[in-house]
Amino acid sequence: MTAATEQRVRTRAAAPARAGHVHSRRRRQRATTIVRFVIAVVVCVVMAFPFYWMVVVALSPKDDLFSTVFKLWPSRLTLDNFTGLFASYDIGTWFGNSIVVTVFVTVLGVVVNLLAGYAFAKLRFLGRSALFFAALATLVLPVQVTMVAQFRLVTDLGIYGTYWAVILPTAATATGVFLARQFILGIPDELLEAAKLDGAGSFRLFRSIVLPLCRPLIAVLVVLIAMATWNDFAWPLIALKQDFLFTLPIGLLYLQGQTTPDFTQIMALALIALLPMIVLFLVLQRYFVQGIARSGIR
Repeated sequence: MTAATEQRVRTRAAAPARAGHVHSRRRRQRATTIVRFVIAVVVCVVMAFPFYWMVVVALSPKDDLFSTVFKLWPSRLTLDNFTGLFASYDIGTWFGNSIVVTVFVTVLGVVVNLLAGYAFAKLRFLGRSALFFAALATLVLPVQVTMVAQFRLVTDLGIYGTYWAVILPTAATATGVFLARQFILGIPDELLEAAKLDGAGSFRLFRSIVLPLCRPLIAVLVVLIAMATWNDFAWPLIALKQDFLFTLPIGLLYLQGQTTPDFTQIMALALIALLPMIVLFLVLQRYFVQGIARSGIR
């Protein structure tokens, strides 16, 4: 028997063993995929159940809350909780206040964070690193530590009790500056150097080159700043003193503080407060994921 013939015989003999190994590996991969899918479904159900229960309570009659039988679905769907909520409280004003404050804080925050991130990433000036790390150090400070200083600041500026008392102190954050710097560091310096040779200044570099490349970053900042501002409770409660300036989180506290709180209306207001942020995230989620991924490159 020649060497070639012996090699073919050995190959044919080993073929069933290899096929069995491949089949076993595919079976393990299929089992692993099924286990991962089941775990993902369980985690999604656990995370989504509070939102589902909020919707159920908001659309349920008040009698369902006092029923001895636990129900995962309303006995009948009703919008009475929403109509009663708008009839009894100034929900439109609270909602409008939240919109105004969130829009102003988000716009100012995006602009300030982008400019600061650009300066820390691409400009050279004395004390740049020390100033950047000093800004990052504020992340470890509890919010309660800075509230006293913020309160004195807005009082000295004469804006206490106005929208600006909520907007200005929260217009820029260390987190936003950090994300902007990390993202802009990924922009090649060669693009900026080529523009400098054509006579472009720092502001034109930012406007014409850096800003168009920062769309994913802008989406990240918009989502993070808008959500933080929309859900902020402590600082607006301190900085605003008139009822007609209250935002939705303060309105939720007002409903809970009633002598006999109506939990169906509380859930209805919570659902109203939650929906705008869900819509915002769904609209910007693609850019949000891109921006988070690219912000962690360096």
